Amino acid sequence: MSSEPLLEVENLTIEYETRQGPLTAVSNADFTVGEGEYFGLVGESGCGKSTLAKSIIGGLDDNGKIASGKLKYRGEEIQDLSDAQLNEKIRWKEIAYIPQASMNSLDPLQRLSEQAIEIANVHTDLTDEEALTQFKEMFEVVGLPENRIRDYPHEFSGGMQQRAIIALALFLKPSIIIADEPTTALDVIMQDQIFKYLDEIRGATDTSMILITHDISLVFETCDELAVMHGGQIAETGRITDVYDNPKHPYSYLLQRAFPDIRYPDRELETIEGTPPQQFGDVDYCTFANRCPWAEEGCREAAPELEVSDRSAENHRASCFRSKEIFEQQDPDESLAAIRGDQA
Repeated sequence: MSSEPLLEVENLTIEYETRQGPLTAVSNADFTVGEGEYFGLVGESGCGKSTLAKSIIGGLDDNGKIASGKLKYRGEEIQDLSDAQLNEKIRWKEIAYIPQASMNSLDPLQRLSEQAIEIANVHTDLTDEEALTQFKEMFEVVGLPENRIRDYPHEFSGGMQQRAIIALALFLKPSIIIADEPTTALDVIMQDQIFKYLDEIRGATDTSMILITHDISLVFETCDELAVMHGGQIAETGRITDVYDNPKHPYSYLLQRAFPDIRYPDRELETIEGTPPQQFGDVDYCTFANRCPWAEEGCREAAPELEVSDRSAENHRASCFRSKEIFEQQDPDESLAAIRGDQA
């Protein structure tokens, strides 16, 4: 894995124009993705994950814009590239995107082979024959018979359609795949199979991936590093083992305890009351403050910066004013139990 970042997201703020004013969907997001790395972007629905991902490939809705910050791919800023420049330099051949409900994105009137050729014609100089040869190779990687590349989407089962979408995302050999809830529409057995294929793809192609999901346990199982988002802000980021073993933000801590853990079968699952807030204009407070058991008035008066919170792990950062007090000067489990008892 290269030490140089493949993708850099620097203090990125994204806004949508609405009748009520500029809605801030992402606020000062900051993280990097390395070459060959699987990176998880996790948080509740509406926290800004998909918006952030779409911004990387210039796929925001018409009323959305990058208000400030930078996106760098291999050191080159790409946030101001035109649609034509993104098609020429970035989309599909460098960064491919698998959207939510991606099976619906297959054209029902075109054979899979025709869709692959169309993508290649727009984004590369490959001949039709060369494009089909590469597409056949990716069919084999995702476990589909190569002789079925000329079938229509309706001739595939749901799981096979999902694998076909992954093959389309891979066949121009991008360096990064952005997978936005790639298994949402599938049953748990097919979800497991899809992630086994993604693991095999990693070994075969050295492709990086940004996996977007609300399921932090899935990220813990699949990725190398992650960023936890809440209300458009990055709450915590770091290596999987660091965040799993030693969370430094109250949201990460509570989110982890909202999912079952076989090590603690008798532990009561946490519930995070409330919903992430909508923000208009500058976000000058911690967006988790109104849901956080440990919040104080200062948390509502300024936005915490994403700072190194673990001296033993330089890349482990959290945006919490009280992180040291909560996670180093006391036992968070005991502290939370006392807070819950006071509120009962």
